[in-house]
Amino acid sequence: MSTLALRAASTGMEAQQMNLNTIANNLANVNTTGFKKNKIEFQDMLYQKKREVGSEQGAGNLTPTSVEVGNGTRVVSTAKIYTQGQLSQTGEKMDVAIQGDGFFEIQRPDGTTAYTRDGGFKLGSDGRVVTNDGLPVLGGFQPIPVDAQNVTISSTGQVTVDTPGGQQNFQLQLVRFNNPAGLRSAGGNLFDETPASGAPNLGNPSEAGFGSLLQNHLETSNVNVAEEMVNMITAQRAYEVNAKAIQSADQMMEQANNLKR
Repeated sequence: MSTLALRAASTGMEAQQMNLNTIANNLANVNTTGFKKNKIEFQDMLYQKKREVGSEQGAGNLTPTSVEVGNGTRVVSTAKIYTQGQLSQTGEKMDVAIQGDGFFEIQRPDGTTAYTRDGGFKLGSDGRVVTNDGLPVLGGFQPIPVDAQNVTISSTGQVTVDTPGGQQNFQLQLVRFNNPAGLRSAGGNLFDETPASGAPNLGNPSEAGFGSLLQNHLETSNVNVAEEMVNMITAQRAYEVNAKAIQSADQMMEQANNLKR
C-alpha cells in the first residue's frame, strides 16, 4: 500500500508543478495586450477495487459501500478564460480594442489565418494595417493612403479615412467561435482554429452578439495578480503536502523492512 501512496503522491507533485507553471505563465503575461489567462483542471485517476459496491454477501445482502484505492491525479486541461480585460486608453489612432466577443483575423506569411485579441496595429510601408510583427490584418482592413489626415473607427467597425481628395470608407468585421476555449495558442498573441473550436463565424462589430470596437484603446490582460498569488500559494502548499506524503510512505516502508531484521 505504501508503494501506491508513493505513486499517488508523485502524480500530485507533478500536477501541482504544472499548476505552478500555468500560474507563472499567467503572471508573466500580466502586461501582455489581449492575453487570456489559463485555468488548470484536474481529474482523479483509475481506482484499484478491493471490494465492489453492491456485491453479494449472502442471503440477499449487498455491500453498501466499496473498498477502493485511488492512484492519484492528472491534468486534463489548461483552458483559456475569455473574460474581458480592462480597456486602456493609448491615444494611438490604430489601436483598437474589442469590447465583448470576437477576434481579429491575421494572415501569416504562409497564407494561413490566425486570430488575436491584440489590437495594437501599425501601418506598413505600403499603407497596409499590420500587427507588431508585421503580419497583415484582414477582416476588411484596407490600405491607408499616405496622405490620410485622419482615421476614425466607429464602434460598429465603420472606418472613415479623411484625405485631401475626399473620404474613404470601409467596413471591418470580426470573427468568433462556438468554442473559443478550443482554440490553440500559437504564441505571439495569436490563436489557431481547431476542430474543437469550430469554424470561424464572420460578422460586423456590435451586431448579432459580436463585440464592439473602441479606437485609441487596447485590451489589457485579464490576469488578476492577487488571485494568481493566492493560487500560487495554494499550489505550493499542495506540492509540499504531496512531498510529505512521499516521505511518510517511505518511512512506513523502512519501518516495515526493519521488522524482518
